[in-house]
Amino acid sequence: MSTYKEIVLVNRPKNGQIGAYLFQEQQKNIPTAGEGEILIKQTHMSLDPAMLGWMSEDRGSYIPPVELGEVMRSSGVGEVIESNHADFSVGDKVMGMTGWREYLLSDGKGFNKLPPGVNEEMALCVFALPGLTATTGLYHFGKPKAGETLIVTGAAGSVGSIVGQMAKADGLRVIGVVGSDDKADWIVNELGFDGAINYKSDNLAEQLKALTPDRIDIFFENTGGPIQQLIFNRMNTHGRIVVCGMIADYQSSNPAPGPNWIPLIKKRITIQGFAMPDHWHEIPQLLEKLTPYVKAGKIKYRAHVVEGLSNAQEGLNMLFEGKNTGKMIVKL
Repeated sequence: MSTYKEIVLVNRPKNGQIGAYLFQEQQKNIPTAGEGEILIKQTHMSLDPAMLGWMSEDRGSYIPPVELGEVMRSSGVGEVIESNHADFSVGDKVMGMTGWREYLLSDGKGFNKLPPGVNEEMALCVFALPGLTATTGLYHFGKPKAGETLIVTGAAGSVGSIVGQMAKADGLRVIGVVGSDDKADWIVNELGFDGAINYKSDNLAEQLKALTPDRIDIFFENTGGPIQQLIFNRMNTHGRIVVCGMIADYQSSNPAPGPNWIPLIKKRITIQGFAMPDHWHEIPQLLEKLTPYVKAGKIKYRAHVVEGLSNAQEGLNMLFEGKNTGKMIVKL
């Protein structure tokens, strides 16, 4: 009988560090689809910053942690290779929560077929968690208006790049914060941002002031870090801060302190944190909002692909070290 590979979580992260000690690779027999089931061969798997939280012993988070001994959680794209389900046929390409494994059985719940013309990389880079998260944060909480100024951290990342491109298409001035000159060049010259700041460079306050002459109306926060306070100080009255992620603090034992609340009162600033599980029921409406931007050619993306399930941990480390140059994907 043929076998497949899966990776289970066997330890909790120590001091937020990702390493081989967290995981165990197992070989399993490839199953057969039963009544009402489909057998999926996963071909592309997403790696996301949220995974560190999913591995941690945090019962108060927005989603329960992965239990020890369980297959590590992830979304992915695969091909149906066996079907006893009326809604799926052999050869269908589907997307859903797959986990760190090469094959899986499903009753079809939570899996959707890829639309015509959408390949695996586009599905994970745009129509999966990145695009849904960007659309939710920007339009539910950012409430953009043409002529306003938006700044997004992690701007070359999978979520930040989509936020910036949609805002730009809506007529906003868009500034991105990134971690390298190459990423700055990409978001300005390829994605059409109005400006970029490499947070590792000097004179951050001066750069920020020069790029936001009308100050800032929307701050879409993906990373945290020292530049956060500088951005906060440039907010306009009635500004909106959308807190999506804080990757700079996920591995820190002493996260950076938040802003002084007095300016929040003076400027009547709104701060909203959010997580996608609260919005799963809105996915059809979110896709209806996102899809026209994609069809109009307003959304570009790039994927950073690592080969093989055994290299998933390496890819996750690259994500937290900022070494990726696009949406992090494992090609199985």
